[in-house]
Amino acid sequence: MPHSKLSVPRISDAIAETLERRILEGSLKPGDKLPPERELAVELGVSRPSLREAIQKLASKGMLQSRQGGGTFVTDRLNSTFFDPWREMLGAHPNLREDLLEFRRMLEGQTAEWAAERRTDADMLRLTQTFEQLQAVFDGADRQRQAACDMAFHQAIAEAAHNALLGHLTSTMLRLMEENICLNLTELGSVDRAFDLLKTQHAALYAAIRDRKPAAARAAAEVHIDFVHASLAQSLRSAARRETAVRRLKGGDFAAGTSLAKSLPIDP
Repeated sequence: MPHSKLSVPRISDAIAETLERRILEGSLKPGDKLPPERELAVELGVSRPSLREAIQKLASKGMLQSRQGGGTFVTDRLNSTFFDPWREMLGAHPNLREDLLEFRRMLEGQTAEWAAERRTDADMLRLTQTFEQLQAVFDGADRQRQAACDMAFHQAIAEAAHNALLGHLTSTMLRLMEENICLNLTELGSVDRAFDLLKTQHAALYAAIRDRKPAAARAAAEVHIDFVHASLAQSLRSAARRETAVRRLKGGDFAAGTSLAKSLPIDP
């Protein structure tokens, strides 16, 4: 019988594995554009035909997408297969937000603990940058910018935990909650010292990870999520009360077509 030969991995398979690992670890994110083919081939120390074949392999798996004359981009396939159905379900069943917040508390507590244990100096540089940006925007009134910086800070913590699943789950969860984060920040804008409390909570979380204190990091994350949970519940109740009051006003004793009723922005 002929001796079986050991299969030698193709170079393109090794390149595809390298790029896939970068996508999994978050160093290549959805929407990121790959460097030009010539530059990437030099960086990886491979030929351009082998790189091209590797890109085609990942494109066939839905991980990359090449655009005519526009380069090659990372897709959001890892997140969208989870995000899309849950976004629809959250829209149809608002009570699921409570479940999402409970899940976030569990997830971010563990994430913060591992980040304090595993973070590198490079992780700390990124975490410091996102933390400083977040603290700065709370002095302004741009709620969408505040929400974006809040999400970036928590995502940096998730990636400092060095668990690929946690990183992608956190990214998806924050995207699902983006609308609620904006709503919550808007409501908190009218609450005395609310933003001071948020800044203090974020500072405690940042310091615990910086100082490599896992238990303190978990506790700080849980305190923060509990505050967000309570604040969001209050803001949703406030929004519901406002809508109810407007419906009563429009459907009450006021004559149809009064200028006051017409000026109200919420439809019945």
